[in-house]
Amino acid sequence: MTDTTKTETALSSDVTEVRAQKLAKLRETIGDVYPAHFHRTMTNAELAAKYEALEPDTETQDVVTVAGRVYSSRNSGMFMDIHDASGKIQIFSHKDVTPEEARNMLPLIDLGDIIGVTGTVRRTKRGELSINAQQITMLTKSLLPMPEKWNGIADIEIRYRKRHLDIMSNEESKLRFQQRSKIVSGIRRFMENDGFLEVETPMLQTVYGGATADPFKTFHNTLKMDMYLRIAPELFLKRTLVSGLSDKVFEINRNFRNEGVSTRHNPEFTMMECYWAYADYEDVMDLVERLFETLAVSIHGTPDVTFGDKQISFKGPFKRVPMPDAVKEATGIDFLSIKTDEEARAAAKAAGFEVEKDWTWGECLAFIFEEKVEGTLIQPSHVTHFPKDISPFAKEVPGEPRLVERFETYCNAWEVGNAFSELNDPEEQRKRMVEQLEQAHARGEKDKQLDDEFLDAIDQGMPPAGGLGIGVDRLVMLLTNAPSIRDVILFPARKAKAD
Repeated sequence: MTDTTKTETALSSDVTEVRAQKLAKLRETIGDVYPAHFHRTMTNAELAAKYEALEPDTETQDVVTVAGRVYSSRNSGMFMDIHDASGKIQIFSHKDVTPEEARNMLPLIDLGDIIGVTGTVRRTKRGELSINAQQITMLTKSLLPMPEKWNGIADIEIRYRKRHLDIMSNEESKLRFQQRSKIVSGIRRFMENDGFLEVETPMLQTVYGGATADPFKTFHNTLKMDMYLRIAPELFLKRTLVSGLSDKVFEINRNFRNEGVSTRHNPEFTMMECYWAYADYEDVMDLVERLFETLAVSIHGTPDVTFGDKQISFKGPFKRVPMPDAVKEATGIDFLSIKTDEEARAAAKAAGFEVEKDWTWGECLAFIFEEKVEGTLIQPSHVTHFPKDISPFAKEVPGEPRLVERFETYCNAWEVGNAFSELNDPEEQRKRMVEQLEQAHARGEKDKQLDDEFLDAIDQGMPPAGGLGIGVDRLVMLLTNAPSIRDVILFPARKAKAD
């Protein structure tokens, strides 16, 4: 342990001891320091709105009751700022307006304590809306010091591990999570207004599927069977579409993938997935554009947003480009003129790309797209016509059986949406899923199984449909100027704290 660490630990211990002593004194003088009930008459924001027109150096006889956490204290507690979730209000405690019993409590109040205050409303000569305290109630004694007010928490690991402190000391973080809530509720409202029915599908599944990813595995004690946290809700949502419950279904869902962590990946993440009967991928493109523009306007009042040093416009329509065309423009390689897997690998190698010896035509195309095109897609763009090799659940493009009616929406070089004209031919679906299963087993995914219940539902008949998955966390990042996915997930996955 360094000398600095020893000093900080000792200081923290001293501060904690002082607060514990104040707690004991409060228990002696007022009894219950953590009361179960306290009724405020308005929030700080409601108070500010109601008395917005109150002139400086003016006092009312209106008595209000507010509550919040003490963020600052000046002149031995004569002036305090308390914050609730909506904002702050200044508290003024003086012998001319505040009873002695309440003033005696001031030395026992620390930054971070939560108090209730009843008093009259005034605006100071300097224009600060304040409450002349007539009564102060201790609601929660904080035993730990507040984070430093002006600089917040410098250690990024502590910010993620102790999110309550991050939000407490960082208005930007607080606003971002309030905006996230608004975005999620905005997605739900948009989908419902568009005629989609919200449904819920299992998170615990006996057969995982709907995407290619490693699952989290668990064991059900009563049923004595292995189960998996879902990696995608796709197959259950399609079964819902088969049922005829609604022609439009959606779910805002939590998914779990036992894979890497990065600035754009978290093992637990949120998606919005939907299926729209009698629609195709072009209909879904229109929906994505309307949704993204609506959300941007709801947060910023305009479809134009700032992300880092970039200006991004979510005003539709977005650019639409087939993947083979994008690769040809970037590299000169015309994949549509290439007939075989061998020719595709040779063309990729000739252009300086390292490809695996068993890669197919479609895998080569997708790889070069990721290497040369993906990073250039800053403004919202739909990349269409993906290779069938990597898209087992999409319908073929008429006249070009190697490509499918699939698009991914990119922004800031990130994939934020993935959509298909969904495959509903039961025989073709079974064939592709068997092939996908064989590939998974070849990769060592021994737990991967064929979802017979899903295939049985498709045999019953699923209408033609457009399907869509949107990465909600990445979309929130774009709309709130957040550089890391951990900045938009309240409690992101972290390593266990070292002893």
